Amino acid sequence: MVTTDIAVGGMTCAACVRRVEKKLAKLEGVTATVNLATGLARVSHPENVPAEELVAAVEQAGYQAALPVPPAREEEVETEADASETAARQERERLLVTALLAVPVLVLSMVPALQFRNWQWLCFALAAPVAVWSAWPFHTRAVRGLRHSTATMDTLVSLGVVASFSWSAYALFLGGAGDPGMRMPFGLLPSASDGTAHVYLEAAVSVPLFVLTGRFLEARARRGTGAALRSLAELAAKEVSVRDEHGERAVPIEQLRVGQVFVVRPGERVATDGCVTEGGSAVDLSLVTGESEPVEVSPGSALVGGAVNVGGLLLARATAVGADTQLARITRLVTDAQAGKARAQRLADAVAGVFVPVVVSIAVTVLGFWLGAGADPQAALTACVAVLVVACPCALGLATPTALMAATGRGAQLGVLVSGPQTLEALRHVDTVVLDKTGTLTTGHMSVAQVTTLHSELGQDAVLRLAGAVEQGSEHPIGRAITAYARRSAGDEPPPPVREFMATPGHGVKGLVERRTVEVVVPDGELPQALAEALAVAEGAAHTPVLVRVDGRAEALIAVGDLVRPGSYRAVDQLRRLGIRPVLATGDREAPARAVADALGVEDVHARCSPEGKAALVRQLQEEGHRVAVVGDGVNDAAALAGADLGIAMGTGTDVAIGAADLTLVRGDVEALADAVRLARRTLGTIRVNLVWAFGYNVVTVPLAMVGLLNPTVAAAAMSASSVLVVCNSLRLRAWQPARARGRDAR
Repeated sequence: MVTTDIAVGGMTCAACVRRVEKKLAKLEGVTATVNLATGLARVSHPENVPAEELVAAVEQAGYQAALPVPPAREEEVETEADASETAARQERERLLVTALLAVPVLVLSMVPALQFRNWQWLCFALAAPVAVWSAWPFHTRAVRGLRHSTATMDTLVSLGVVASFSWSAYALFLGGAGDPGMRMPFGLLPSASDGTAHVYLEAAVSVPLFVLTGRFLEARARRGTGAALRSLAELAAKEVSVRDEHGERAVPIEQLRVGQVFVVRPGERVATDGCVTEGGSAVDLSLVTGESEPVEVSPGSALVGGAVNVGGLLLARATAVGADTQLARITRLVTDAQAGKARAQRLADAVAGVFVPVVVSIAVTVLGFWLGAGADPQAALTACVAVLVVACPCALGLATPTALMAATGRGAQLGVLVSGPQTLEALRHVDTVVLDKTGTLTTGHMSVAQVTTLHSELGQDAVLRLAGAVEQGSEHPIGRAITAYARRSAGDEPPPPVREFMATPGHGVKGLVERRTVEVVVPDGELPQALAEALAVAEGAAHTPVLVRVDGRAEALIAVGDLVRPGSYRAVDQLRRLGIRPVLATGDREAPARAVADALGVEDVHARCSPEGKAALVRQLQEEGHRVAVVGDGVNDAAALAGADLGIAMGTGTDVAIGAADLTLVRGDVEALADAVRLARRTLGTIRVNLVWAFGYNVVTVPLAMVGLLNPTVAAAAMSASSVLVVCNSLRLRAWQPARARGRDAR
């Protein structure tokens, strides 16, 4: 199966969405998910069904369709932006002209005291261009739909405008409403007391005015829901300074290749993913991974494309370019997530698919019933028009995609990438989370945890300097950790040279530094009391202790281990507050696993777990009735990630783990998991509110219109307001903040 995205134009409501999906589904082996907010159809189809056939199917349904081609050059990006701006300007101009023509009609029709002699003819002259030119997009889409035997919201709007204007023309020319001196009362509830002398020009102009206003505001709000995705796209560099044997030159980013060295000056964005080869600085990752504080980098440190250099000059070697960069993967994941649908939205789309034909049937039935019951034709038409105008499936189609767009964009800003609405639904119901230890709760690499020195003439700084110097010749992880710690303690000052270096496997290293014999070895024999106590503490914490001897005398004890991430303490505590039970499962030994669990307060610990053992643990928890999420970062976690109700990968982990996961914590901080849970709960709560409003609005207003208790003008305003309210409610997710930033626990 192949997945193809198709840009669909001309969709206005959930009925359109349903129509396109059904048309594509008629092709053999094809399934499609259409998103009203983004105007994209995500189509899965066999390889023998070409994309051109899919485009043709959409066009046969009465909509415009095209295969979106990502622009490769800056000029094309500008052209696309200009086209979007032109369309927005045309919408704005149409709305402005409509308002200038419609407002006098509304004022004169709704305020009888202002009705002068022959006022109705002025209103007719002003209303005619509104009913024809302003409503022309609705008329053309309605006719196009009828050609394809379908009805959408545009059908309802077009019928309402045509019925209102046609009745008004009849009343003016043939029904006596055109007599000089005619006065027309107005009320929020329709009245039939004046017979044919009543005109509905206010309805004929208010429907286009309110619908155009609603769609204009709705389009602006929908553009806001995708602001985070656009901001990610804008992080991509257009140009990069490459340095090679020919010197330094600026080239388009498309010409950069893996392995080339590029320059990042202070204040510039990092052009692509790379590794620092020269220089030191701090980089701001907040827009890429959500990390709030700049991260220090030095030779050997990884750089992420899109980050901002806030310090010194850096030289870096490109490790990934184009679609392989982390920024491109983030953008792709967010885009994919926004294409999905929650279960509730699929139900809403199914309802919307039959909603418009049912509404048209109801309107015709209401008209016939009122006329058959002997009611005044004006009252019958009022009820019919009100039913057509007030019944709007737009809110149904926008309820989920707008909330999902806002939430996934906000999640990306916070360093949380979800694969789709199914992930949010699963995350909402998780009650148990299985946490890997190494690389997830801990940093995943050896670091110095504690240094204990005797009160001697050397002092701690000197002892560390000597230990770091002798360990610089070692390739052992413990040696590298000590050397790195010593360099940081000395302000990155290079260590002194070592002579007569000797490494003894399983014991340690020895060398001559500044005419002193320095040994960094496994502790043995009797130790001074302070060092003996430090040894006991290190062993209790499952750290590896090493003894530093200078000229044969014990001077310090250094504890080295895989340290717990600072955010892990807060993460476990917040998960408990959210009602989620943490479980630790690791392939490591019992002692380190128990030490980390005790430090974090995790009671359920499973040590020496093989990949199969982790997957079996997940199945066992699921059989006990738990909804299980697994957090991991390595190849050994892939099976458990794939088998869990929800797989969560650390962004610093392997590609295998990330590929098997449903959710990725970009910045490699497990604390972001609690943020993800809260965001999921808030998002699904917002979707439920949107759908309740969208369904409830029609349940209340359609019966009112049927019994003649809803003025068509009020109906038009209410219909437009329903869609705008749904989108604005979704926009609130853009301002959502993690609980720690608000200072309280958000459920």
